[in-house]
Amino acid sequence: MRTQTSALRSKDLLGIEPLSPEEITLILDTAEGFKEVSERPVKKVPALRGQLVINLFMEASTRTRVSFEIAEKRLSADTLSFSASGSAVEKGETLIDTAQNLMAMAPDMIVIRHKHPGAPKMLADRLPASIINAGDGAHEHPTQALLDAFTIREKLGRLQGVNVSIIGDISHSRVVRSNIHLLTKMKANVTLAGPPSLMPVQIERMGVRVVNSLNEAIEGADVIMMLRVQLERQGKLSFPSLREYYNTFGLTPERLRRAKEGVMVMHPGPMNRGVEIASDVADGPYSVILEQVTNGVAVRMAVLYLLGGAHMAE
Repeated sequence: MRTQTSALRSKDLLGIEPLSPEEITLILDTAEGFKEVSERPVKKVPALRGQLVINLFMEASTRTRVSFEIAEKRLSADTLSFSASGSAVEKGETLIDTAQNLMAMAPDMIVIRHKHPGAPKMLADRLPASIINAGDGAHEHPTQALLDAFTIREKLGRLQGVNVSIIGDISHSRVVRSNIHLLTKMKANVTLAGPPSLMPVQIERMGVRVVNSLNEAIEGADVIMMLRVQLERQGKLSFPSLREYYNTFGLTPERLRRAKEGVMVMHPGPMNRGVEIASDVADGPYSVILEQVTNGVAVRMAVLYLLGGAHMAE
């Protein structure tokens, strides 16, 4: 029988919103142990030996897909990666038919990325396998928020009271929604900034502060998280030009000088260098962007273990 102290309450990870602060802490604490595994000469433990994980990526991905695949292999799981390209999906097969056919192969977990919000929940409601949301439309990206939180906690020693400013394309970002849910649950202070055309109406109701300028957002921030301008989700530009966006909301070395000493600069990737962030900042001493990528493997190992492995030891 699973208990909240040793595993997650749900068989699935569909988003951050349903998680309790205790579950978030459990995932982050578990990830600490798994990060040590990745630093060993032999980077593997038998936690998921004999379990099958299917990676169902119906939308393009690099970091998330590769990170999950590495996490699964380091846990000794059997893995199968599936993409829409070259599959029966291109011939018109529905997501449910695809998933049910994959389920006939008896996977224990399915990691899904999909362009439509709610696709992971649709599978979770119909399939006995554990479903892990690797990003669904502009809805949520829970493991990204967890790895961001892990990185902040690792660097600053806490989440409570930390001032996090998230800047950029707020409207189209699933990362920002998951981060807001997580950071506010953990009592961090969240400030948002971006062009008015990319700021959802009444987003303050989520417990965040909204400011109009990048300079105001970075003042007093412990963490600055820059978001990619998601041109593929906009259809057309929501501002006059990319150059004007960079001149107004791009994080440059000059603007970063206004921030407090030791500020952390984050980005979920992929980056548009010269649009939302300057290369000198992305590659500079305050950047923890590559550390986020490293920590993503440990966090995804923790999620996979807590959904698929922790209950086996009880």
